[in-house]
Amino acid sequence: MTNQLERRGSVLSYVNAILNVLLALAKGIIGMLAHSEALIADAVHSASDLVGSVAVIVGLRIARKPPDEDHPYGHGKAELIASICVSVLLIAASVEVFYSSAASFFHSPRAPEWTAALMALVAVIVKEALYRYNVRLGKRLQSKSLLAQASDHRADVYSSLAALVGIVMAVVGERLGVQWLMYTDAAAGIVVAALVLKMAVEIAKDALEILMDRVVLSEEALQPYRREVLRVPGVRAIDDLRVRDHGQYVIVDIEIAVDANITVLAGHDIAAAVRDRLREKFDRVQDVFVHVNPYDPGARPHTRERGRSE
Repeated sequence: MTNQLERRGSVLSYVNAILNVLLALAKGIIGMLAHSEALIADAVHSASDLVGSVAVIVGLRIARKPPDEDHPYGHGKAELIASICVSVLLIAASVEVFYSSAASFFHSPRAPEWTAALMALVAVIVKEALYRYNVRLGKRLQSKSLLAQASDHRADVYSSLAALVGIVMAVVGERLGVQWLMYTDAAAGIVVAALVLKMAVEIAKDALEILMDRVVLSEEALQPYRREVLRVPGVRAIDDLRVRDHGQYVIVDIEIAVDANITVLAGHDIAAAVRDRLREKFDRVQDVFVHVNPYDPGARPHTRERGRSE
């Protein structure tokens, strides 16, 4: 991970925040002037995005801090907390959107103006562009908060699309004199709420799993780490291997087996070689904790992987 990429991640977080402010204001003002429940609901969603963007900015800033005495594993989980903040705000926004949209069904319908549809279309285009860029950079940085922000942008695309369809149908209903079509603006608000809630739950679930020290369990995911460790001269077997996800980086805990007759210094050198190899081969590996065990083939299960002997 380069410093240039990290700077781009920070800049993108500020761009997200600025555009969320502009979109929230534009949707809110035009929604009220054009009498569109769907666009006002979408504006509430964009307003919650602003607070989410601020949470991401703070999370990224804290996550870049190096390990210290109080946080020997680094500060990467600050991003996960930011992701949870985003999801909580989205859940709250979805409840508000649902309530305001459902209440519209108890009043006489009023079709919005065409300007509301134009604003919704602009929002779809802008948010789709932001989604694509956040996903691309978030994957390169392995940034949970940027990926959460990307998911939020995609939720905005769907919600703005739903608002656009609802607005257009309501306007068409007024022009054709079909009253039930005029309720589609409010119905679109309810659809927006459902989409936002689904996305928020997915973001929260992924972040909470990592905060609870989820490890990489699949053998397929662990196999590249095993192969590199077993290539280190002196490693006879791997007794245990755990890879903990901390957001932008991972921490590796490993127990290796070495010849029981070598010196302590030789065992230490092998452990250092394992640590250096994993950090060199895998960009996401920030630190490696190696425990050295004596190799005893008679006491080991037959399924244990063997490395080459010296």
